[in-house]
Amino acid sequence: MEDMKIVIESPLLLHLHHEEEKIKSKKWFDISETIEELKKQIFLAGPLVIVSFLQYSLQMISLMFVGHLGELSLAGASMAASFAGATGFSVMLGMGGALETLCGQAYGAKEYHILGIHMQRALIVFTVTSIPIAFLWQFTGQIFASVGQDRDISSYAGAYACWLIPSLFPYGILQCQFRFLQTQKVLKPLILSTLFTSLMHILACWIVVFWFEFGHKGAALCNAISYGINVLILAAYIKFSPSCEKTWTGFSKESFQNLWSFVSLAIPSALMVCLEMWSYEFLVFMSGLLPNRKLESSMMSISLSTSSLIFRIPYGFGSAVSTRVSNELGAGNPQSAQVAARVVLVLSVIEGLIVGIVSLAARDVWGYLYTGEKELVRYMASIMPVLALSNFMDGIQGVLSGVARGCGWQKIGAFVNLGAYYLVGLPSAITLTFVFHFGGKGLWMGIIGGSGLQSLLLLVITTRTNWEKEAIKAKDRLLRSSR
Repeated sequence: MEDMKIVIESPLLLHLHHEEEKIKSKKWFDISETIEELKKQIFLAGPLVIVSFLQYSLQMISLMFVGHLGELSLAGASMAASFAGATGFSVMLGMGGALETLCGQAYGAKEYHILGIHMQRALIVFTVTSIPIAFLWQFTGQIFASVGQDRDISSYAGAYACWLIPSLFPYGILQCQFRFLQTQKVLKPLILSTLFTSLMHILACWIVVFWFEFGHKGAALCNAISYGINVLILAAYIKFSPSCEKTWTGFSKESFQNLWSFVSLAIPSALMVCLEMWSYEFLVFMSGLLPNRKLESSMMSISLSTSSLIFRIPYGFGSAVSTRVSNELGAGNPQSAQVAARVVLVLSVIEGLIVGIVSLAARDVWGYLYTGEKELVRYMASIMPVLALSNFMDGIQGVLSGVARGCGWQKIGAFVNLGAYYLVGLPSAITLTFVFHFGGKGLWMGIIGGSGLQSLLLLVITTRTNWEKEAIKAKDRLLRSSR
């Protein structure tokens, strides 16, 4: 029995016991350690925020070009882009969160070759997942027409969605490449390739939409072209760069084994993203049921566009802390992971306050960026204080969701989002809007209840976490996925 006990006391467990003793002997707040962690997160978050903005810009650029083709084209393309985002791109984005856990923890544990295996498993699962999504997108026009949308708009939306199908496959590959490099803190190629792709996307849209006169279909096709260019650039970098020589050792049959190690995290990770996104899409639907439909729908469109743009900042910070937490847990350093979670929470509060102050200061002119209609601009000015609070809550939940991805809490996160948005957020929005007649402002007030509860639950989970146990779980996860 004594021999067995000695075997069980692995180097990792001994290291964790040592870490636990250090935690007990340390102060709750260590200024030098906190400053060092702050530097690491800013170094990571800055590039990731830029990459997030550039990625988000591609769909916006396509819609801007479509906007010059007329209102009908823009209406159809906007509806199709929203539908594609909710049913396809958000699924891929969410599934990629599983790689943040698996690759990040493997890299921290210095099991470098496993990163390439995880990425190949993800590519297999993403390819299979793309097939039913592509099939669904083929019937976008019919789906919109069947729920009572204008037939002309439905027709344009259907065509735009069909021409978006080729972009689905490279987008999935891109999510794998991004997470593969992000978890290794290899950020320079991500910035350069995404910046180059964004510039090329503008040129491609101009050539395809106006020169070859492909119209709104060409704008959709340009997404596939741009994503494909980005994929090729990053594939060449991963193949030939010395930075990835340990983590990418070529294609392996091992990637077809134990696919469940990825799927078991990918499904709840996708649900984390989709459940939240679908709730906001439902706000757009409800805004169309209000008395002044045109005004309310326009307000909601501008508000969601603004929130999505601002969310790029906390999303970048969330990606950074996901990398820090997963790397440290994989390395068996629970104390460092705990400090990382604490630091990013402070950063999110500071970021939220700054963005909120700017939003309130610009509330009277912000609407003019989207429209010249004075009534809509005044309405947006009245919405901005509520929107600022919503963005503040989104910032907190965005970074805490990053902590969740780093730890591998995707299943917990999915249940949190389900309860927060569908048991509290949306019912509150419906009640405030249609019972107490707060109008479009009631929609935002209600959904703030959901995001606020989501932030609170994630905060409680994070602060009550036993980080030593999380490090042990990370080691177990690595052992299971490498079998």
